[in-house]
Amino acid sequence: MERAANRFELSPETLTVKNMCGIIGIVAKSNVNQALFDGLTILQHRGQDAAGMVTCDDARLYLCKNNGLVRDVFNSRQMLNLKGHMGIGHIRYPTAGCSSSSEAQPFYVNSPYGIALAHNGNLTNSEELKRDLIMDELRHINTESDSEVLLNILAFELQRIGKLKKDLTPEDVFSAVRRLHQRCRGGYSAIALISGVGVLAFRDRFGIRPIVFGERVTDRGMEYVVASESVAMDALDFNVTRDVAPGEAIFISEQGELFAEQCAENPQPTPCIFEYVYLARPDSVIDNISVYKTRLRMGEALAAKILRLRPEHDIDVVIPIPDTGRTAALPLAYELNVKYREGFIKNRYIPRTFIMPGQSVRKKSVRQKLNAIELEFRGKNVLLVDDSIVRGTTSREIVQMARDAGAAKVYFASAAPPVMYPNVYGIDIPTSDELVAHGRSEDEVCATIGADWLIYQEVEDLVDAASEGNPDIDRFEMSVFTGEYVTGDVSEDYLANLSIERSDSAKQSRAMMDDVLNDVSNMA
Repeated sequence: MERAANRFELSPETLTVKNMCGIIGIVAKSNVNQALFDGLTILQHRGQDAAGMVTCDDARLYLCKNNGLVRDVFNSRQMLNLKGHMGIGHIRYPTAGCSSSSEAQPFYVNSPYGIALAHNGNLTNSEELKRDLIMDELRHINTESDSEVLLNILAFELQRIGKLKKDLTPEDVFSAVRRLHQRCRGGYSAIALISGVGVLAFRDRFGIRPIVFGERVTDRGMEYVVASESVAMDALDFNVTRDVAPGEAIFISEQGELFAEQCAENPQPTPCIFEYVYLARPDSVIDNISVYKTRLRMGEALAAKILRLRPEHDIDVVIPIPDTGRTAALPLAYELNVKYREGFIKNRYIPRTFIMPGQSVRKKSVRQKLNAIELEFRGKNVLLVDDSIVRGTTSREIVQMARDAGAAKVYFASAAPPVMYPNVYGIDIPTSDELVAHGRSEDEVCATIGADWLIYQEVEDLVDAASEGNPDIDRFEMSVFTGEYVTGDVSEDYLANLSIERSDSAKQSRAMMDDVLNDVSNMA
C-alpha cells in the first residue's frame, strides 16, 4: 500500500501542548518522596496548573499526578505510596492544548524497560515526530502533549539498541540521546527515569531551557539531584555542581554512579533571556549567571536611559510592581536619587496573571492580586517599574489603580524591551495579535496602558546585563523581542498555527471541553 494512502493529518484543533514547567530528579540512598515534594514546592513559581511524581523501588514505578498546586496534589497516603530511592517530579502550566489532568506529568511508557519523563520546553517539530511515531514506529500517543512525543522518541531509540535492561550501559543511554537530538528540534530540558536502571537528564543543543545538577555526601554515599533551577538544590541542602551543558546528557545509575557526555553536534549556548527577566526566582543562578544580579543591572541600565532622555524628570517616587519588578526598581531609584517605596501589597494566593486565559479574567485577577497603599500615591508623580509588558492588560489596570489612589502623574518603566513576538520554546507569550507592543510604537503602547510616559529597556542593555555575569555566553534566545528564532525552523505557517492554538478564544473553548469531559467522567 502506498504511503499516501496512510497519510496522517493534524488539524489546528489537534496541535500539541507546549509546556513551561519545573522539573526535578533525585537519586539518593533513602526514600526521595519528601525531597521531591520539597523541591517541587520550591519550583512552584514555574507552574501552578498541575504536579506529579514518579518514584522507583525495586524496579517498580509508583506514580501520582493531578491538577493543582504541589500541596494539593500529594496527601499523606499518596506520599507513603511513593516509595523508592530515586524519582522524578514535575510542575506545569500549559501554554496550549487542554488543561486536563491527563496532560499532567511525568508521562510513562512500559516499553522498553518502563520509562517515565518530565519535560520543560517545546518541540518545534513535534507534529512531524508524532507522525513518524504513529505511522512508522508503531508507537501509541495518548495525549496532545509534545512531552509524550519526546518520551516516545527516547523510548524508541532505547528500544533500537535491543538490549535487556540488565545489560544496558551508560553509553547505550547516551547513544539513544544522540539520536534523539538528531531528530528533535526546539528548546527542551528533560529528566527521565528508567525503571531499575537510573535517572537521565538532557538539554537541547542551544541550552534554551535551564537545567542544573548537584550532589551531597551522606553516610551511605553520594546523592545526586537535577532540577530546573539551582534554588531547588539550596533548599534541599545539595551543593550545585554545574549546569548541564547545551546538548549534554547526565546519567546517574541506580547505584549512584554519575556519567556525563556531550551528545549533540555543534552545541551553541543560547539560554533563554526571559528566564532572567521574569521566569526564574531571583535567588537562582542559571548558566553561571545570577538572576538577581542580572535584574539589578537591568535597573541600573534603565536608570541611565531615563537620565539620558529626561535629565530634568519630575519623578517623586519609584514603586515596583511585585514581585519581579522589585529587584530592578531598587537600583533604578538609587541611580535616579529618588525615593523607593512599596506601594502595592500582593495577595500571594492568586496565580500569575499572564498565565490566565481571557482578558476579562486577567483584569479581575489584577484587582484581587494587588492593592494600592494610597499614602504612597496621593499627589505624587510615580514611576511604576515592572519586569515586562506582555498583553498590556495588567499594566493598564495597575496604572489605573495608581490613579485611583491619587497619583498626580503615572510613569511606567519596563525592565525588558518591547515584547512583540510569540515564544515557541515553551513560554506562554501568546500570539502576536495579543501582544500590546506588536505593531505599535512606544507612544501608542503608552496611550494603550494609560500612562503619562513609558520607557522600555534597550535590547543591547538587557544582553549586557545578563552576559556580564558570564562573559562566555554572548548570545541569548530572545525571539520575543527580536522575532529571530535560534533553531532556524520556525516558519510563518508554524506561527500561524501557533496563533490559532494559543489564542484566548481557543483556550476558553478547550477549557469548556475539559469541563464537559470531567462532568461526563463524574457521571459515569
